[in-house]
Amino acid sequence: MTLDLAGDPVALTAALVDFPSVSGTEGPLADEVFRALEGLKRYEVTRDGDTVVARTNLGRPHRVVLAGHLDTVPIAGNVPSRREGDLLYGCGTTDMKSGDAVLLHLAATVEEPAHDLTLVLYDNEEVEASKNGLGRVGRNHPDWLAADFAVLLEPTDGTVEGGCQGTMRAKVTTHGKRAHSARSWHGVNAIHAAAAILDTLNAYEARQVDIDGCVYREGLNAVAVSGGVAGNVIPDRCEVTVNFRFAPDRSEAQAEAHVREVFAGFDVEITDSAPGALPGLSAPAAANFVAELGAPVQAKLGWTDVARFASLGIPAVNFGPGDPNLAHQAGEYVDTRKITEAVQALRRYLAAD
Repeated sequence: MTLDLAGDPVALTAALVDFPSVSGTEGPLADEVFRALEGLKRYEVTRDGDTVVARTNLGRPHRVVLAGHLDTVPIAGNVPSRREGDLLYGCGTTDMKSGDAVLLHLAATVEEPAHDLTLVLYDNEEVEASKNGLGRVGRNHPDWLAADFAVLLEPTDGTVEGGCQGTMRAKVTTHGKRAHSARSWHGVNAIHAAAAILDTLNAYEARQVDIDGCVYREGLNAVAVSGGVAGNVIPDRCEVTVNFRFAPDRSEAQAEAHVREVFAGFDVEITDSAPGALPGLSAPAAANFVAELGAPVQAKLGWTDVARFASLGIPAVNFGPGDPNLAHQAGEYVDTRKITEAVQALRRYLAAD
């Protein structure tokens, strides 16, 4: 398959969707993207695994990164794509092959950008962070990502979403004493003891934090419960897995301290953590982007790779076509008018001096 980057971005979205790229299998699509970008003479194209990076070197005073991931969640009978009126259905239409199509189309059709551009199309975003292609490039080749500003074309339905929440998972464990259930008074039921954890969660009052006009709502919730030995045994252990989504004004250390404070007296083990990212909308490059687009601004309620750019000191925002609430659904679709609008908005921005 040959990708027509300069043609209709809606057709390009469909072509990308019809090229399956579930996490870990992005290689063939990365090959095609690499070849297509190599055909654009103003870009220097390179690669790290299945992440493709293309850079202009036009001597512009500022550099902007446009980034998107090539992978999707597992296909749910929704490939190939199909179109019904203004809606394009298929795996990855929203998350985020429509964003990739916008990025690639602009690469081919904005011939005199006001900024030098770095395009990053990366692998393994939908799986564990250790495999993430953007993270790998950041570790192996941080100079490839050096820039004044970054736009991650994650689905935002045409709004600008600033920063992102941090996320942390922890196991909160209760301990008891095993006994035969016929003589339960000889034991201490660890599952019953977990009621105190659930009561704490039910009573928890989440913060709402306004940062640069973006309101982040935190959340602390049980996402799994594990316990029990056998149908006739009083259990001596119960684990409640909790997920803390925290506002980006907290560091990971502060988030961990908060979780341990909430569950004081319990055995708490942090099992996974990723920092948030401040919206950074006061940075001149970000403020200019928002002003040029004239789009609504809100907080990103979720974690995205803007956090990776933030860790490199690069202001970054989320902006792309597609409704994020449709991501990962079997009935996932994108409104094709949002693709056109995103192309037009970003074209204006990239051409503005």
